[in-house]
Amino acid sequence: MKILGISAFYHDSAAAIINDGKVIAAAQEERFTRIKHDPDFPTNAARFCLDYAGFSIDELDVVVFYDKPLLKFERLLDTYYGFAPKGIASFIKSIPVWIKEKMFLKKIIHEELAKVGDYDKRKLKLLFPEHHLSHAASAFYPSGFEEAAILTLDGVGEWATASICHGKGYSMQILKELHFPHSLGLLYSAFTYFLGFRVNSGEYKLMGLAPYGRPNAPEVAQYKKTIETELVDIKPDGSIWLNQQFFNYATGLRMVNDNAWAKLFGFQRRSAEQPMEQHHCDLALAIQQVTEEVVILMAKEAKRLTGAKNLCMAGGVALNCVANGKLLRSDIFEKIFIQPAAGDAGGALGAALAAHHLFFKQERILPEGEMDGMKGTYLGPEFSWLEVEQAARKYKAVFSKFDSFEKMAERVAALVAEGNVIGWVQGRMEFGPRALGARSIIGDARNEEMQRKLNLKIKYRESFRPFAPSVLAEEVGQYFDLNSPSPNMLLVADIAEGKKAQVPANYLDLPMMERLYVKRSDLQAITHVDFSARVQTVHRETNPRYYQLIEKFKTLTGCPVIVNTSFNVRGEPIVCTPDDAYRCFMRTEMDYLVVGDYLFAKTDQPEWTKTDNWQEEFVLD
Repeated sequence: MKILGISAFYHDSAAAIINDGKVIAAAQEERFTRIKHDPDFPTNAARFCLDYAGFSIDELDVVVFYDKPLLKFERLLDTYYGFAPKGIASFIKSIPVWIKEKMFLKKIIHEELAKVGDYDKRKLKLLFPEHHLSHAASAFYPSGFEEAAILTLDGVGEWATASICHGKGYSMQILKELHFPHSLGLLYSAFTYFLGFRVNSGEYKLMGLAPYGRPNAPEVAQYKKTIETELVDIKPDGSIWLNQQFFNYATGLRMVNDNAWAKLFGFQRRSAEQPMEQHHCDLALAIQQVTEEVVILMAKEAKRLTGAKNLCMAGGVALNCVANGKLLRSDIFEKIFIQPAAGDAGGALGAALAAHHLFFKQERILPEGEMDGMKGTYLGPEFSWLEVEQAARKYKAVFSKFDSFEKMAERVAALVAEGNVIGWVQGRMEFGPRALGARSIIGDARNEEMQRKLNLKIKYRESFRPFAPSVLAEEVGQYFDLNSPSPNMLLVADIAEGKKAQVPANYLDLPMMERLYVKRSDLQAITHVDFSARVQTVHRETNPRYYQLIEKFKTLTGCPVIVNTSFNVRGEPIVCTPDDAYRCFMRTEMDYLVVGDYLFAKTDQPEWTKTDNWQEEFVLD
């Protein structure tokens, strides 16, 4: 069966295609339009998926949209009615959009698909599974588990904000749901907003800020107590009740009541570019601790309800890799699989898989000899030598071409060891928010200046932001307190004791920026201020070229770990094409670019005279 899944019209729109239950291709629309978190219909992504699979729209058995818009509209109306007369401004703004566009979603989908290719509208079947069912399917069916508990957590779908499901074989049953307006995802987003980051894109910054909080400080304990007594009531099963007196997202145009929160926490909402202070860090740590507490309780409830030994996770909150790491170490479940594209983009894949197994009742074929059914998440476009050389000719670029990848890997490993920053483009693009060695910027994890250089001269982003390590899978236990594969960079673990450095006795009392530049480990560039790291284990079977590069680096230096960050600048989607890669390379202070078998040295390139400015082109996130 040939099925196209679609997610769109909120954020991170995407398309995915499966054939007889096997994932063929998937991509987010932002990678093609260069608009980060693009919410529009994924015309380009759908066209790519169909072209890659070799299918026309008429050959599809069904097109599946990732949620039920009419049920979502019901929630919207019911919420406005329940809060009336509060929310009239938001009602006036949102209802015309719903009536004009989203109430007629079938018509819009047909119109948008017509831009992808010609087809017979009378024969095309459309399906609309529920939002959290799509999330659950995206995690369970590729997981490789015959049976598992499934936990989904996000802002809100139609009514559900979290769900516990039980998957077995090809069947999946929803056992329990938490409903709007009570939402762990929206609670976390409220703090994202209050601490000066953008909702739906800045949550990972909040997670990165939390380790700068002081874990034993009375301020953190007081913030946590305030959150749990004034804002959220946490039940033993992990369900939560949010005090709507302090929130504005249900019917307003902002996340929270700013003045009420300022009274609660003793300081005003931080503006986007305002300097970060210790109380911001302490509050970030407090809400991170609350989030982890709720996730653990929900996981225990999922275990109680299902009795399963394995857990699958999806939804935007499942991208909180710090909470995931603590959940793994809790040993509630033997194994955990987290959908790499856990947010709304992954809903496109989940919708297709839900249709295949639940609507058409097709049996599962578990992946054999593979970790999961995601092909290492390398599900996007790849480009030929001809397309690389076309981009080079366009920019009059100077390059060297290697006749074997082994020679290329040896050369690049040496360049990394010398302290250079490399843009790295190989094979099919990753699906999801993490760069996993196909569209990455790489550097030497041992280099004490690498984090500063990457943040300030390459990524042009906040200096507190951490970077992730890529480590050969077989060597992960020597460098990190982790005994599980982490191929999708969704688990945080502590640096191994033997790799940590001695820090000053007053380390936790140092100002935020001073703490950042204290030597913490042998792998300074990827060690966060709390001695943790967001680990990616690299496996020969899913990314042989990236594996070989790190292997060559180990041969040269004795170290099987490098820095890996996404190939983009602040506010830009991860690069997709050779053209995207070259432009980003030339707009930054990267030293070298590698695309396939081609190596570009910055010093060899013609002067970049383009008047385009990435800071004007991309909205800073």
